[in-house]
Amino acid sequence: MARDITVVLVDGYIDDPAALGVPPYISPMIRSIAGAAKDAGADRVVYLTIDMIRDGCDIPDADVTVVLSGNTVPGKYLRSMPMSLKELDAIFPKLGGWRLIGGSAADSPQAERFDFVIRKDLAASLYDGMIGKEVGERYRTLDEWNRWMLLGADIVTSHQDFPQPLVAEIETYRGCHRYSIGGCSYCIEAMKGRPLMREPSDVLEEAKKLRDLGVRNIRIGGQTCIVSYGSKDDSPVPKPNPDAVRELFDGLAGMGFDTIHVDNANAAVIATHPEEAREVLTVIAERCTDGNVLALGMESADPRVVIENNLNSTPEQILTAVRMINEIGGARGPRGMPLLLPGINLICGLDGETKGTYGMNMEFLSKLRDEGLMIRRINIRQVLPVRREFKVRVDQRRFKKFKEEVREDIDRAMLERMVPYGTILKDVYMELNDGNVTFGRQIGSYPLLVGVPYRLETGESHDIFVTDWGFRSITGITYPFRINSMPMSSLEALPGIGKKRATKLVLARPFKDMDEVLEVVEDPNVVERLKDLVTFD
Repeated sequence: MARDITVVLVDGYIDDPAALGVPPYISPMIRSIAGAAKDAGADRVVYLTIDMIRDGCDIPDADVTVVLSGNTVPGKYLRSMPMSLKELDAIFPKLGGWRLIGGSAADSPQAERFDFVIRKDLAASLYDGMIGKEVGERYRTLDEWNRWMLLGADIVTSHQDFPQPLVAEIETYRGCHRYSIGGCSYCIEAMKGRPLMREPSDVLEEAKKLRDLGVRNIRIGGQTCIVSYGSKDDSPVPKPNPDAVRELFDGLAGMGFDTIHVDNANAAVIATHPEEAREVLTVIAERCTDGNVLALGMESADPRVVIENNLNSTPEQILTAVRMINEIGGARGPRGMPLLLPGINLICGLDGETKGTYGMNMEFLSKLRDEGLMIRRINIRQVLPVRREFKVRVDQRRFKKFKEEVREDIDRAMLERMVPYGTILKDVYMELNDGNVTFGRQIGSYPLLVGVPYRLETGESHDIFVTDWGFRSITGITYPFRINSMPMSSLEALPGIGKKRATKLVLARPFKDMDEVLEVVEDPNVVERLKDLVTFD
């Protein structure tokens, strides 16, 4: 009798343009690997995250061990982060059987110790090896893709963030419509060739499986442009297919998810096909959860950089797209955020960049601000030579100064415009205590970081009344604020109160109405700012 085959999956988390996998996200890549292992005959698939291992979870004996890890777009993380190379060194002796590694960690020196280093599709390579074929580099077929996503779905229940605040990303297609002209200089997506589209019915089947398992939040990601989903146009700037997008999001909206968000969009597609794009954007705004962000890959406002790097969109096309997204998605939704907002990605260090490039980028962003438009997220990073080397050496002092200027002159203004004083953000999930400040976020893509200036229990959700803004985060107070029962530390955090007035309020409690509060505070302007926040129950 053949013995059982055990496959252990170590999720070291990935973070790249094609997939988010750092908590609260679980990437589609790790789920497809689980599905491929089961499809190939694994009797037992054990899923472990690096956070579970950090917390002392043992790595069991295995016939095959797969490690997925690495971030090609490094970011700042609130309560977790991808596995470090030092951690990879530490766990390697505990990995049993034949060992595979994928993600950007495959390019690290540590990867040389593995039996197989996979750079294309870890799920496909694992499957081939387990059924006795040569372990090589290939991409999965469409049938394999759809099958593996269903077979591997149940590992979500083993994730430490399940069911809340876990966000499962679902892919709609791979590749890039600009494959025939080489794509952007820094991006590998065009190297995957002609877009391979999953049908709406297949995406919906995966979503239903996840929902039946208890997943409450999803992100439709992993594509270069959601506006182009379902397009039959093979040109570099395809005409959108609103019917396919409508079929997909109508189906998702009926499944009872708490959060449905999306990711990337190509501004050139929106600007070139405004009628069809408007239909698509309207569907997304109406069927998804508010706080939704469409990341637009501008990369640079410098025309020379655009040409030398074969970038997606011109600044003029970005402006057109930002205006349209604001027009369609600017209304406030039930969670307190605008329905749909644009994000802008900027990359420094691309070929053709000069000192003047930074000025052009700043001028463009200032134009958006001065026109009264909203941008949810301006992501500024340095180019990584994943596809090839670049000629430009980034001046680190200039890069740092540029980021600071954007944060000070653009980001804060955008936050004040997007969530003005008194905005109530619903269901902010508290994730981290740092001294006397509790940090939380709404569940979804690129949620606003909210700091509450007193301690709350993590793992709970609160409605938050916005009181102030930083450069990349906001400050708020739990709402409704029960002035007769809240502790003194929270009273101090009320706008205009402070320690001295908080002491007086505590001594004078209970209050019946704002007139009684005014007698203690003795400042009508302060009381005016509190009237929509405070309750007396």
